Amino acid sequence: MSEQRTQQGSGNQSGGRNALQTDRGNTTIQDSVVSKIAGIAAGEVDGIRMGGGTSQTVGNLLSSVTGGSTGGGSRTQGVSVEVGQEEAALDLTCTAEYGKSIPQLTEAVRRNVVNRVESLVGLKVTEVNITVGDIFFPQEEAEKERQKQLQQQQKEQQQQDGGGSQSRVQ
Repeated sequence: MSEQRTQQGSGNQSGGRNALQTDRGNTTIQDSVVSKIAGIAAGEVDGIRMGGGTSQTVGNLLSSVTGGSTGGGSRTQGVSVEVGQEEAALDLTCTAEYGKSIPQLTEAVRRNVVNRVESLVGLKVTEVNITVGDIFFPQEEAEKERQKQLQQQQKEQQQQDGGGSQSRVQ
């Protein structure tokens, strides 16, 4: 996969122009843009988290070390794209919520990704291959989030207590 592709007439076998090629110039869209849009679109489906179990664990670890989001990388986690002159093919790896129909979830992901990429980027999506690498339990995630918030509050309280004594010393 190349990093950048330009929509040009020489690659258009139908002889017509697409939305990215106009009389006033061509539009270039990077693979990373298509990846990010696909990742966001897939994540919009309730019951889906992007990335497999291992990549989510690594992402969570990085997030805990950095104290926040892993940046734009989290939006492309589990997304691989192959973009041609007018078409794109996507491979997604995701985690599904336990108790939900995986065929229904993956079809909803596929439909949402195709709609978003075609409408926002102007490329025809030829295929969206989905690998479900793990399942998650939302109750466990909610408990982990609650514990994380409690720890953060305790840390902030300790900093406030420590900061107050320093100001009295000066």
